[in-house]
Formats: sequence, C-alpha cells, structure tokens
Amino acid sequence: MNFKSPRNAEGETATLTKKTDKTESRTKEETVTPEQQNSQSQADQTAEAVVAEEGAPVSEPETYTLTAEEFAAAKAHIESLQKEKEETVNLMQRVQADFDNFRRRNASVRLDSYEEGKRDAVKELLPALDSLERALDSIPSEGAIWRDGIVLVQRQMMDALKKLGLEEIESDCKFDPVMHEAVMREKADGKESGEIVVVLQKGYRMGDKIIRHCMVKVAE
Repeated sequence: MNFKSPRNAEGETATLTKKTDKTESRTKEETVTPEQQNSQSQADQTAEAVVAEEGAPVSEPETYTLTAEEFAAAKAHIESLQKEKEETVNLMQRVQADFDNFRRRNASVRLDSYEEGKRDAVKELLPALDSLERALDSIPSEGAIWRDGIVLVQRQMMDALKKLGLEEIESDCKFDPVMHEAVMREKADGKESGEIVVVLQKGYRMGDKIIRHCMVKVAE
C-alpha cells in the first residue's frame, strides 16, 4: 500500500510533462512574425479589391432617341458649323497670302529705296570728281608735288565710289544713245561715221542704271 503513492505521483508527473509539451508546441505554432502579418494583410487587401472589381457594375453608354425634326435640326446645325469653319479657314489663308505679298513687296520697295538713295548720293559727288580731273589737267609740270597730292585724293575718292557700285561708261566704241550723249558731230580722219572722237565729260553708271550719260563728239 505504501508503494502506490509514488506510482501515482510519477504518473501525475508524466501527465503534467506531456501537457507542457503540447502547450509549448501550440505556442510555437501560434507565433507569427511581423513580416508574415504584413504579407497576410496585403494578400487580404488584394483579394478584397479583386472581389470589389468583379462585383462593380459596368456602366453602359447613354443613348438618345431623336425625332425626325430634332435630327434635321441637329444635322442643319452641324452643316452650318462646318460651313463656318471652312469660311474661317479660307479667310485666314487669304490674310496670310496678303501678308506674305506685303512683306515681299515691302522688302523690294525698301531695297529699291536704298539703291536709289545711294545713286543720288553718288551723283552729287560726280562734280567734285570732275573738278579733281580738271585740276590735274591744269597743273603745270613744275608743280609735280601738288599733282601727286591731287592724284592721291582722286584715287581715294574713286575707290570709295567704286565700292558703292560706280562704274565708268565705255567711250572707246561706237556711239550708243543709251549710254552716250552726242553734243557735236564733225569729220575725223581715221574714224568711221558714228564713232566717238572726243569725250567731253565722262559718264557713269551703277549696275544697269545710268547715273550720268557720257558727253561725246561723234564722227560724221
């Protein structure tokens, strides 16, 4: 009878030990990390979103039914807008074309005005150029120092005028009424009729414009 109690005690101890093992295993199974909780939460949200999308009603496009009068009015309004658009586009194209023509015309007028002003300025300097040439012809041989100075001034002036486009009209040729002005006619040995005998005043041009005709004496 005295040996029964220890067996019971051992049996109870074993039973308690087994219960403790089951509790520890259940605690290990129920332990969840924060990463696992986040993953589970995201999965739940995704599943809810999918369910919401699948259950959302699909909106259908609205339709309108027009009577014959309403349809005719809408068609007339669309045609009116189309016509107005075409008229506006045509007007803009005409305005653009007019502006382009004006710009080209204005550029041409400006260029012509500049060239005309340049010709007028050069023409006013020609008498001074003639005076330098007459001064050279009148200087005696003993005034060679003065002559060199005038030649230098004449050359500088002529170079400046040439940069502006000034050219001397040819005089070693037959008379041309477009470029020459005949003020005298006389017989000359060795010259055919119509040939230039003497140049009385040099003529000049700028491009295709005559600045001053060449005054000449022509052989009969």
